[in-house]
Amino acid sequence: MSATDHSRAAGVLLLCRAEPGRVRPSAQLLNEPLLLVPAGEGWSALIPGEDSWRTEGTGLATATAGWAHALAVAEPWPVVGLWWDGSGAGFVVAAGFRRTAGYAWLADGTPLGEEAAMTALRARTGLDPVLDGDALDALTRPDPDADAAARVRGLIAVLSRTGLHLPPGLAPGVPADGLRASAGALPAAEAVYWPGWREAVRAGFDAADSSRLGAWTRGPRARALGAGEMVAGAALALWGRRRGRRGVAAAGAAVFADGALTLAYDWWRGRLQAGRTH
Repeated sequence: MSATDHSRAAGVLLLCRAEPGRVRPSAQLLNEPLLLVPAGEGWSALIPGEDSWRTEGTGLATATAGWAHALAVAEPWPVVGLWWDGSGAGFVVAAGFRRTAGYAWLADGTPLGEEAAMTALRARTGLDPVLDGDALDALTRPDPDADAAARVRGLIAVLSRTGLHLPPGLAPGVPADGLRASAGALPAAEAVYWPGWREAVRAGFDAADSSRLGAWTRGPRARALGAGEMVAGAALALWGRRRGRRGVAAAGAAVFADGALTLAYDWWRGRLQAGRTH
């Protein structure tokens, strides 16, 4: 089969090393029919519909790499994309603006890729460089008893050491409609759709507010920080102006402006949330 084969045995799993609430805003930007489910401790899985990769001339590996890169480019967490069809299987790993790396196996399990992709996978997902590295290296060596699906299962087993746990029915070799049926039956499954720019921006702000730094961007801590920056910035700017030190005065003005923006953002987000409740 060709690299652009879209047989019914084809499937894709996008594994994000983040909770569903953090993955949702980025997934919405893909504007694809996706199902989002939890996939273990600190992991989520996205399952695209079969029609998503039916564009003529687009290989399944290429489509998976594109989705993984789009999901990870503006996020601090990596994305591992798994794909399979009648001709073989493989993975891609994306993280930030770094080059997306990928590896593939033919249907009979013959390795077809560069070991650098395994190195990138280990580094970007936080795997142990020795113990996990040996397990990944084994997937690049010939094994007559392991076909492509077995290779991907081996890869999933290694990632499980980081907390990944795929729900039942999400496994290599299962076609796209089977993956979505299994995912859709899970209580925590949710359909991800494009909500429009306004709601997408709101969702992004919500995700930022719920992150570890959220307490410093909104709420009592943020207001205290903003007020403190304004006081300190004003004092620094005044001192620099009196002393004739333009650089110090400019730095004070910048600190003052940052504090003002922090307070303005806290006020605006409060008004926005209040508007939702009415």
